[in-house]
Amino acid sequence: QVQLVESGGGLVQAGGSLRLSCAASGRTFSRYTMGWFRQAPGKEREFVAAIRWSVERRHYADSVKGRFTVSRDNAKNTVYLQMNNLKPEDSAVYYCAAKAGSDVYTTTTDYEYWGQGTQVTVSS
Repeated sequence: QVQLVESGGGLVQAGGSLRLSCAASGRTFSRYTMGWFRQAPGKEREFVAAIRWSVERRHYADSVKGRFTVSRDNAKNTVYLQMNNLKPEDSAVYYCAAKAGSDVYTTTTDYEYWGQGTQVTVSS
């Protein structure tokens, strides 16, 4: 059974920073792509960032390029999302997801496993 557990969300002022973590367990993720998505109230879940597990290839949504950085620690089976210069429009529940494969994937239907989400609220 694959489990993904996010942490690190919270309330921050605009311009501030947060780092989200996603701890993976249940199997070896050496061949998994890990993704971050977010969902604001009344909106569809949208892609934020993705990183291949075994090779550092990353991809970002245009709305977060230059502000967010996705990284991973293979030894800890953990993926991170460093979020800087946060804006009120970044407020959402952030989800970690995992997909077995060798590419970076950007749609929700690509991913097999999901975490429970962590709330990020950015005040103006």
